[in-house]
Amino acid sequence: MKLKEIELAGISRYRGELMGAAILFIILFHVGLSRNDPFFGLRRMGNVGVDMFFFLSGIGLWFSWLKTPSVAHFYKRRLLRIYPAWLVMATLFYLPDYLGDRKFSSSLPDLVGDITVNWDFWIHDELTFWYIPAILMLYVFAPYYMMLIRKHPVYRWLPVAMIAWCVVVQYITPVHHALGHLEIFWSRVPIFFIGINCAEQVRQKRTLEASSLWLVLLLFVMTFASCVYLEQFLHGRFPLFLERMLYIPMTVSGIILLVIVFRHAGKWFSRWLAFVGTLSLEIYLIHAHFVLPHLEKLGWTYWPKALSCAAVSIPLAWLLHHAIGFIMKRITK
Repeated sequence: MKLKEIELAGISRYRGELMGAAILFIILFHVGLSRNDPFFGLRRMGNVGVDMFFFLSGIGLWFSWLKTPSVAHFYKRRLLRIYPAWLVMATLFYLPDYLGDRKFSSSLPDLVGDITVNWDFWIHDELTFWYIPAILMLYVFAPYYMMLIRKHPVYRWLPVAMIAWCVVVQYITPVHHALGHLEIFWSRVPIFFIGINCAEQVRQKRTLEASSLWLVLLLFVMTFASCVYLEQFLHGRFPLFLERMLYIPMTVSGIILLVIVFRHAGKWFSRWLAFVGTLSLEIYLIHAHFVLPHLEKLGWTYWPKALSCAAVSIPLAWLLHHAIGFIMKRITK
């Protein structure tokens, strides 16, 4: 069979499907599994779904910025997409906690901070919904980065400095003491800006020569196998940022391979996955802290829990998505 050129435009064409795959990977990652289970290392690979979101978000932001290069418009669009759903679900999570055992919000100001910006993530790495404050922080800097690289393209190399910064945070003691608790954020910053860097190639519908498929496969197999080994046999015995540096080539190569798969997949499968992708934010907010804790109490094995979590979370996410959409239309009329 003759190899075909790899069309980078497929990353944009199948963005919904890729987002759907990413959130399903994250669900698989969050479902509990014994450390001694042979599937443990593979299950941990679902964590790369987060990196997929950051990379795809970076690409999407570049497209949006070129269409309307306005900082005010950029922030408005991002907030309207994320903030209403976040406020609803954060209130439903943190308010009962504040009125009850107070495991998260210790005071009224703390409660307000948790609901509005999840400030405990920044203060002491409280990981409930951590993706939301992380992506909002990246949105703050994204338009200025995009303006910078349009004017001075050489600054597209800044993600290399961001990777170096992860090493600094881990191993330079004063920096580690001050900022090391945010490792989960720092180690995802490079892939977000790499996504912005790659977006113009996607927008211009550039292609990779057919033989590059072997390089893509090499990068994916090498990094994926290494990460599975690290998680299966060395979990907890190495700084996580090291593995997340491997996630960078694994994310890019994995997305390219998924695009090739989606190109040959049935329409029904693509439509379903794209549908899930449109609900990815709501699924993220719902599944881990509102659905999964109840399923974990049932004593089921891994796959029944994972499938049930997805089956329950997707309809609830659909209801949340449309309820928020309805309310926002009434408010903005």
